[in-house]
Amino acid sequence: MVIYFATSNLNKFNEAKEMLTTRGITVEHFLFKHNEIRSDSIEEIANESVSVAHAQLKKSVFVEDTGLFIDALNGFPGTYSAWAAKKLGSRGILKLMGDEKNRVARFSTSIAFMHGKTIKTFSASCEGRISENTRGESGFSYDSIFIPEGYGKTFAESIGLKNKLSHRYQSLLLLSEYLLSNKL
Repeated sequence: MVIYFATSNLNKFNEAKEMLTTRGITVEHFLFKHNEIRSDSIEEIANESVSVAHAQLKKSVFVEDTGLFIDALNGFPGTYSAWAAKKLGSRGILKLMGDEKNRVARFSTSIAFMHGKTIKTFSASCEGRISENTRGESGFSYDSIFIPEGYGKTFAESIGLKNKLSHRYQSLLLLSEYLLSNKL
């Protein structure tokens, strides 16, 4: 089985390829540059983006949209996470947090898969908190400041932990179960 992952983020592609390959699913990269819609819903953004990607590629394709939602910042950066990562980075988010005691946050991912005219969406979240400082060298984006619930290390300090618990991994697992059970 071959599907395409439409993304301009090679880090996301490599994570998805590694996970899905272990499940017997071949993933090809479709370099996708798209001015996505603005919405507070990662599901809405993913669904619109996969429609555009499918119209361009005309093959089975998925996209994913991820957001880091921080309670103390009223859900910011949320669906603006990629933009905020480029403009502020992890250190900028920590600066915004300051001495805030409430450090509760969640990573949420929505994967939209389109096969023919059908769109299926697979969403998952990983609860956690924002660290006091950047920690670790692995991963990308906000991995150095996100500590999953029940653990003491950031995703960047333990890539194995990220690969087992992350929002993206859980969404990819749901996608793979769908693909394998429907023999697409």
